[in-house]
Amino acid sequence: MRTTYLGDLEVSRIGLGAMGMSGSYGAVTDEAESIRTIHRALDLGVTLLDTAEVYGPYHNEELIGRAIKDRREQVVLATKFGFISHTGRAQGSLDSSPASIRIAVEGSLARLGTDHIDLYYQHRVDATVPVEDTWGAMSELVGAGKVRYLGISEAAPATVRRAHAVHPIAAGQYEYSLFSREPEDDLLPVLDELGIGLVSYSPLGRGLLTGSLDASGGFGQGDFRNVAPRFQGENYDHNLAMTARVAEVAQDKGVTPAQLAIAWVLAQGDDIVAIPGTKRRKYLEQNVAAADVVLSPEDLIALGKAVPRDAIAGERYPAAFMAHIGL
Repeated sequence: MRTTYLGDLEVSRIGLGAMGMSGSYGAVTDEAESIRTIHRALDLGVTLLDTAEVYGPYHNEELIGRAIKDRREQVVLATKFGFISHTGRAQGSLDSSPASIRIAVEGSLARLGTDHIDLYYQHRVDATVPVEDTWGAMSELVGAGKVRYLGISEAAPATVRRAHAVHPIAAGQYEYSLFSREPEDDLLPVLDELGIGLVSYSPLGRGLLTGSLDASGGFGQGDFRNVAPRFQGENYDHNLAMTARVAEVAQDKGVTPAQLAIAWVLAQGDDIVAIPGTKRRKYLEQNVAAADVVLSPEDLIALGKAVPRDAIAGERYPAAFMAHIGL
């Protein structure tokens, strides 16, 4: 597995997003397979494991902690805070206050079974707390040895600059894929200027780019896609038509649609990491193999024609979630 750097933090080009192991895409019925998937990822050279306190909530960090108990030295462990308030704010309220952060990190450390977090993200920007206050508290965690590097997620470029001025940001985590190219507008130039790596979550478009979805939908109870605008009605039909074109390019290339989609993300820059999520070993192995897929200029042109920029129909999240994006 090739590696790259997020700031000064060395990680595998492909990581593992663990959110789906705690029910965001329907019920999880085989926790043992999730743990076997994490172990297989480490065997294949995947080092970056990505979780958050809100996944579950809490269950995902506990699962990761159990899975890496005897293999901590092989893992670059990333988790996030901010979607859960530890200071009494109403349920569902963001909380990036210094007081909440200090409580959040102790909980994450305990659940993960470790004395330090390698990469600690502010999951979403809390508009009620100056980012300088949040990042001052995060910087204190680095000074205390509880955290090694800091990251930010879905923040506006101006906010990235403000946070970076307080303490260097190693990684910005954003949804980035053939179907979500907004970071290209203003964000990527800022990350490049400041030496911040990009971690691409949902590089498979929440399953759209795998070629495994059909017009029936059929998302189970508790699956986030039941409320995601891109998966509703005419939006979904439109987006599925584009996935069929991606599948044609993949077939010509001799790879799976998922491998092609991940390879496209990696081809956008040497300091970009993809963290596709799965809870099954067979899909993990397919995803990891994307690291060896080399896309020619002709391949990139074909993909650009298959998925014209901004051609995807529907927002990434419901309106309430989109309100936390780009602050």
